[in-house]
Amino acid sequence: MDLELNDEAVKTTGAADAAARALAGTDGVRVASVMAPGAGAGVRVPVRIYQADGAPRGWLVWAHGGSWTAGSAAGWHHATADLARAASATVVSVDYRLAPEHPHPAALLDVLAAMDLALALTDGPISVGGDSAGATLAAAAALAWRDLGRPRLAAQVLAYPPIDPAARAASYHRAPHAHPSRAGLMAAWRAYRGTGERHPALTHATPWYSTPAEADDLGGLAPAILAVGTADPVADDVRGYARRLREAGNAVTFREFAGARHGVFLVEPGMRRWLAATYALTYERSTS
Repeated sequence: MDLELNDEAVKTTGAADAAARALAGTDGVRVASVMAPGAGAGVRVPVRIYQADGAPRGWLVWAHGGSWTAGSAAGWHHATADLARAASATVVSVDYRLAPEHPHPAALLDVLAAMDLALALTDGPISVGGDSAGATLAAAAALAWRDLGRPRLAAQVLAYPPIDPAARAASYHRAPHAHPSRAGLMAAWRAYRGTGERHPALTHATPWYSTPAEADDLGGLAPAILAVGTADPVADDVRGYARRLREAGNAVTFREFAGARHGVFLVEPGMRRWLAATYALTYERSTS
């Protein structure tokens, strides 16, 4: 479905109001800004939809980084446009609500709302992904999507997600001045989800995970694509999560980028292009 039709289709299904507006194209990528219906009365979730020419490789919902307290779809505009172009896909960038004003599970529910929107606009399977804190949200959303009994995802694409709110891994101590610092990331975790070992939202009928570390069962998930730099303080978190996903029987593609630091998805094309190429291959396998 081309974006020229998407705005009308979104309005017809009630997923955006009449103020949905087209944005300028970006080097072979058509862009539209719409509002997805969120969880709760009157909640609307702003999203930007980036559609590469042809876009044969499905819809990928993307959650930006920013330690759950900062960042925006606008701030990630060039990176998500490049991701859509490199993957020949449609990328839905989510302006989810930010902590501390909107603590967990607000951001997770917004990502799930964007996934519902993507599902309504395509006949094929959708995927979810993100970078940094957005990758944590994407991993949690993949778990919730499974628990809700929704159609199987084609992929989950996770660029250096923090996993452990206590930041206990050795990689947090190897370079104390690297970004994000252990103290800074732990403060962000507290702003986002509080201080409990397990968040109260886990008692919801469908557990709303604040981190995939809270999930006892990782089975039956979408194929996972994970990437992290060897100089990233969260590297051990990502290695550990890749290992847990494999042990649970999931397909996992994991790559470490030598010398890369946290935030590289946003500022350099190398990891972005690898994620795009690996996503494209995984999507094609899931639909063949």
